Amino acid sequence: MVPLLLVDGHNLLWRAWFGFPARIHSRDKRRDLTGVFGFFALLRVAVRELPGPPEIAVVFDGEHAWDTRTRLDPAYKAHRRTDADAMAPIRALADVTRGLELLAIRQVCIDTAEADDVIATLARRSRRPHRREVWIMSTDRDFYQLVDPWTRILNTARHPGHRIIDHSAIERRHGVRADRWCDRVSLVGDPSDGIRGVYGVGPITAARLLAGHLAVEQLPGSGRLTGAVGARIRREFPNVLRCKQLARLRSDIAVPQRILTGHPNATLPPAPAVLDRLDLW
Repeated sequence: MVPLLLVDGHNLLWRAWFGFPARIHSRDKRRDLTGVFGFFALLRVAVRELPGPPEIAVVFDGEHAWDTRTRLDPAYKAHRRTDADAMAPIRALADVTRGLELLAIRQVCIDTAEADDVIATLARRSRRPHRREVWIMSTDRDFYQLVDPWTRILNTARHPGHRIIDHSAIERRHGVRADRWCDRVSLVGDPSDGIRGVYGVGPITAARLLAGHLAVEQLPGSGRLTGAVGARIRREFPNVLRCKQLARLRSDIAVPQRILTGHPNATLPPAPAVLDRLDLW
């Protein structure tokens, strides 16, 4: 089957704006085009990393994407800056969506859903029953929990040769299996999402506590919660379970059944050609 490339749209746009090696401007120098240029340049890099031409779907957060999780924990992503400088990439979003339409690349945005959950839904749907090969383009480690023999992460921010993250790479580096990633986050936390975890529990301690693929729900009866750290986990156990719930991606989002076609997209042109066709120069 044609491989599926699911792109974390806002993640890519922010990376293009803040992480691109040079600022790209219009010929009159009045418009900063870095976000649009970087988005399509980096997307083309990702496609060229894959073993064959993929079907591409770019997924964006909905306007009320965080509401469900902030009801569970008001601290969820509450620390993220919303000032003009931090939100500057949004100015490029309209041109990015025009470019995606021009290239006939599917865009998905569900008003009440985070892109992560929509991607989880589409990945699950693609794996069953056909076991379609799925690639997720993002620098966000939340997606590690989705990795299995048919689903891998593509992080083009890494050096060539280290951009593909599979289940063995996750276990080798972090000491837990991909399907125990949320258990790890429930203990260690995730500062990027405002998930605090348990004070004093770092990656090494978490890997030791979860050794043998234990779930956090099994820890109280495991005999492993000893010493000051163990006592702290026992005291904060309701928060541990809440953190795991916050970290777990949903795969039941109501995404239209025929959003994907199963056919590869046409070869992507270089980013300057996309901007030419959008009349942005």
